[in-house]
Amino acid sequence: MKADDYCFWVYILASRSRSLYIGMTNNLRKRLATHRSGVPGSHTAKYNIHRLVYFEQFQYVTNAIAREKELKKWTRSQKIALIEKKNPTWEDLAEGIPLGPAYEKQIPCGNDNK
Repeated sequence: MKADDYCFWVYILASRSRSLYIGMTNNLRKRLATHRSGVPGSHTAKYNIHRLVYFEQFQYVTNAIAREKELKKWTRSQKIALIEKKNPTWEDLAEGIPLGPAYEKQIPCGNDNK
């Protein structure tokens, strides 16, 4: 597998009341489908957090993990500012992305080798 084949995502989900969840995955579509399935007992199901409001792409897993840890340490106001900078209306960015087992192929990945 070539380095270009790897893709990792750090994402922020929100509920309508703006409860937040930060996660990291190597398959954004599949992970969103899992969150939206409402697995009993999960944090996202309990608080109805399933709207994708922010995401970043990474080629290297170490960079994605570091970014996820960084965002989780931020204050709520910093997270909200980050979301509103790129998505001021808190639109569901997953709209138009087909979810589910038939769509597990990755969205094209960017290169974080800067």
